This record gives sequence, C-alpha cells and structure tokens, in this order.
Amino acid sequence: MTDQKNKIIFAIEQISRQMTDLARALHAQPELSFAEHHASAALQAPLEAAGFTVTRGVAGLETAFHARLDSGKPGPHVALLAEYDALPELGHACGHNLIGTASVAAAVALANSGTLHSGVLEVIGTPAEEEGGGKIIMAENGVFDGVDAVMMFHPREKNMMTRGALACVDATFKFYGKAAHAASAPHLGISALDAVIHSFVGINALRQFFTDDVRVHGIITHGGSATNIVPAYAEAKFLMRAATVAGLQTVRSKVFAAAQGAAEMSGVRLEIEEGLTYAERNNNHALAGLFQTNIEQLGLVAEAAPERGGVGSSDIGNVSQLTAAIHPYLRIGDVVPHTPEFATAAASDSGIAAMLNAARALAMTTFDLQQAENLKIVRDEFSAWQSTVLQEK
Repeated sequence: MTDQKNKIIFAIEQISRQMTDLARALHAQPELSFAEHHASAALQAPLEAAGFTVTRGVAGLETAFHARLDSGKPGPHVALLAEYDALPELGHACGHNLIGTASVAAAVALANSGTLHSGVLEVIGTPAEEEGGGKIIMAENGVFDGVDAVMMFHPREKNMMTRGALACVDATFKFYGKAAHAASAPHLGISALDAVIHSFVGINALRQFFTDDVRVHGIITHGGSATNIVPAYAEAKFLMRAATVAGLQTVRSKVFAAAQGAAEMSGVRLEIEEGLTYAERNNNHALAGLFQTNIEQLGLVAEAAPERGGVGSSDIGNVSQLTAAIHPYLRIGDVVPHTPEFATAAASDSGIAAMLNAARALAMTTFDLQQAENLKIVRDEFSAWQSTVLQEK
C-alpha cells in the first residue's frame, strides 16, 4: 500500500460519517426513475463542497448531473457513475443509495487527499437505471464521449469483480376492445382482457423454444374496471432479456407476434410502446484486475461469479460499448436484489461497510489509472474488443 493510497484511505475515514448519513438519508426517501430530485441534490452537495464543478439537467434529464474536477495536467479522463433511483413498493431494494454514495465518497476523497495528480475526474449522476435507461439517453447525447474509463460498484451477496449482464428491452401491450354489460349483453362486447390472457398463454408456449439465456416476464397493469363490464381496455407490460442485443431481437419478434396474434383472435386493436434497449455488458478485465488488487489490499476476498445464470440487466451495458467499464459487486449480506430483505441490508451496518470499501477501491483504482502503463493496458483491451466487434459486423 503506497503512501498515496493511504492518503485516500484516510480521506475516506474523514468523511465516513457524512457518507453514512448520506446513504441512509437516500434510503429513507426512495424516489422512482426520473423523479430522484432529493437524491440528485443530496449527492451533488458534497461534490460542490469539495471543489467539483457541477452541471445539472445533463442530456435533458432533470435529475441527471455531472461533477467535474480537472487537475490541470494531461492524464486519464475517469468517470465514477452514481445511481440513485429506487423500486416501486420495495424502495432501495437494489442498493442504489449505496452505489451513488460510494462514487461520491471516492471522488471527494481523491479531491481532499490531493491524490488527483493528472487528468480529469467526473462523477456522472445517472437517473432511471431501474426503468427508463438514463445512461442510454446520456450516451446517445454524448455524455461519455472522451471518457477513458467508467466505474461503479453494486451491492450483492458476494464479492465479484466481473459478471455478465443480459441485454433487455421492455414493451407495453395496449389492447382496445369494446365495453358491454357482462351479464345482459356480453355478445355486444369485445374483451381486451381476453387478449392479455391469450398473450400470456402464447408467450408461455414459446418458452420451450427459447435458448437458456432468455428470460421473459410480464405483469398485467390494467385488467378492467369492474367485473360486470366487458373490459374495453387492458394492458400488460413485458420485459424481454437475452445474452446479446442480436439475440434479443429474435425474442422480441416472437413475443410481439404472440401479442399480435392474441389481439387478432380476440378481435381487439393492439398498440405497442417499446422502451430503450439495454445492451449486454462488456467487462474490461484489466480495469477489473486493478480494482481487485485494491479490494484485496483492503482485506476482502474476491469470489468467482457463477458460470451460468443469476444475472440481470443494467444500462451500464450501453456505456461499456463506448469505453472501458467495470461494474464489480461487493457483499452486503445473504440477500438477493429486488427483495425486502435486500432493502433492509442496503441501510445496515454491513451495507455501509461495503459502500465505504467500494469508495476506497474506486478511488484507489482511479489513482492507479494515473500511471500511464495502467491506462494503456485498459485502453488497449477496450480497443481490441471494439475492433473485434466491428469486424463481426
């Protein structure tokens, strides 16, 4: 452990109480995608106090921001990503209160310790990871152009440095039928709910023909207003996932065809609203190796990720197509995301401890990238991957 990294660790200790309070304050006031006004402002405040220049409303998103600290000397352009949206009903059951705070703590520690000797450091506040794809919108607006490396951490049940993520896209199926009295004149009605039910049946019939990586899950978001009225309108939302964006297109076409067939057999009209496509994740192994070394210097042990299954999706996948990126996981307990138990762990002492270790490792890895040889290895790996992708296309 170098003297410079010890300075970073000391700087984290100096702000640990402030960052603990911040993470728990975000947890106590969960906000949904694109409505994270309190969280966005709360994360910006310590960055401004540390000397970062903060720009709000980035890429036309009211709760997005980026905070920039320029060393004034040539060097790497590193971005630490902050997420801070919550889940409906469950609150911070994905630990975004820890994610956003860890990136802010790492950046403040680098500023306070005087260890940012070269290059530019940014914290990019990215709203709507859970639903809406904030990073996708920001990527399309050039927010990540010129960035050499992006990093963030995610809480989980084990320490994993690299792990894949599925490409995904959501779609809302809106069915329009005709209302009628369900008892006295059902023959005059056309049930939009029937089309929803047939959609679920049709999609379930497809499952045996999907490859093992595919996941399709849906909910009925509107099924009618009263039992004695033939539903004139019904709605269902589905999320489709596959290992790659290319594979996802096949899944999408089959699911859409099932919904269209359900509409035709029910005699209703179908409208489809499609969300943004989340790309699969490209992990930069050189960058992950630097992060792992720092985690191990902090006394943590990295574990192997499962070879198959157990993965979700994230819009950092789209960013990882544009620049070197990592999304490591640190253990907060024997819990899995999107559950009430995980939400509890995200405000627990173990959750806070993981967040502070993540902040230390993120800051230490940012420091490592100021060494030209480290940055070159990371960038060379990304360039080689990018060349391979272009050749395949």
